[in-house]
Amino acid sequence: MPELPEVETMRRCIEPVTGCHIRDLRQPRSRLRPIKILPRLSDFRRRVVGRRIVSVGRLGKRVVVALDQRDPSPGDRIIFEPRMSGLVLLADPPNQEHVRLVFELSGKRARRLLFWNQRGLGVVRLVSPRLCARLYGPDRLGPDALTIDPEVLRERLQSSRRAIKVALLDQRALAGIGNLYASEILHRVRLHPETRCTDLRPIQWKRLHAAMGEVLEEAICHQGSTLRDGTYRVARNRPGAYQICHRVYQRAGEPCLQCGKADIARIVQAQRSTFFCPFCQKR
Repeated sequence: MPELPEVETMRRCIEPVTGCHIRDLRQPRSRLRPIKILPRLSDFRRRVVGRRIVSVGRLGKRVVVALDQRDPSPGDRIIFEPRMSGLVLLADPPNQEHVRLVFELSGKRARRLLFWNQRGLGVVRLVSPRLCARLYGPDRLGPDALTIDPEVLRERLQSSRRAIKVALLDQRALAGIGNLYASEILHRVRLHPETRCTDLRPIQWKRLHAAMGEVLEEAICHQGSTLRDGTYRVARNRPGAYQICHRVYQRAGEPCLQCGKADIARIVQAQRSTFFCPFCQKR
């Protein structure tokens, strides 16, 4: 957490910063574990203050704020990596203690942009277009799970002998899907999470692609999932709502909502919990 739907929700919620100028950048004082900021804050601040925000995008599970071109800077990008417990917000963070960076803005649509991170695992990078391509180009980050073509999905994964659940988490193969949505997608398509990619038939790849699009779009419409810890919030400090639609995630021991004939089971794959229905998702 957060995964593609949550990060896409963040991106959409902070779009009002487009067109604003960065008036100042500050790091609130804190005794907490510091997050990683690259380059160091003084250089970061020097390169962004006075710049105009031209767009807000997303790379997998990262929010990308693009700045205008101004010599000698060729259109830098601010990359927010929320990781586990990070939020990119316009206002009203869950608390002030975990606000790590504040971008003061000048403009009618937004006054500030905040990066909130509870566990201190988040990363904020300022990169040139060339460095952005090197760090997040196609050899480092797979096609986006929300827009990938069905044939491309099959081509990238079908030769892997890994379990399909594990393969879906590989960001180099497919960008954006994490533990939660992988479980939900596989339940929707009735695939056992331990099924090897090499064992999937062509029709199963088509169904997997369709289910992937359905689950991700539904989750975005509900503005993502706020889990039991309550960490994830929408940019105006409201919880997401997709958690009420979860069919398997964190429902171990509860009846399957699809078949009603078995209880949701939990196994561990690649050191992560996987939830599935033993009846709907037979091997």
